[in-house]
Amino acid sequence: MQAIIFTGIQATGKSTFYKENFINTHIRINLDMLKTRTRESIILEACIKARQSFVVDNTNSTAADRKRYIDMAHSARFKVIGYYFNSDIKEAIYRNSKRKGKENVPLPGIRNTHAKLEPPTLGEGFNELFYVRIGQDGNFIIDSFSL
Repeated sequence: MQAIIFTGIQATGKSTFYKENFINTHIRINLDMLKTRTRESIILEACIKARQSFVVDNTNSTAADRKRYIDMAHSARFKVIGYYFNSDIKEAIYRNSKRKGKENVPLPGIRNTHAKLEPPTLGEGFNELFYVRIGQDGNFIIDSFSL
């Protein structure tokens, strides 16, 4: 079983990456959809109990944000994999400007997340880390994370 934790500011491709790579194999845990931490906890606990692989598709911008997922996953013997998304704020703001309705994040939200962003490290408890960026052609490029 895998616990996959995404890290990155808004509009860096996290949800699209999930849809392209994990939609058929992993449950998506996302606060934009679930709205509350209580609902998130219910789904997360269900995945742990059912031994179902999942993806935490939130910004998870600090080590403290990621710790609760990592600790819970390790205690249930899940493999914990991190994906760190390119956090170029200018590109994210541009992509966000193309979003419509509720998907468009207010600019202060993107800036605040970027300001507190802590890149993940293996020392947090990840078994593997990958770096994801969007190439010139719009496709995702995945590299092993090097520190």
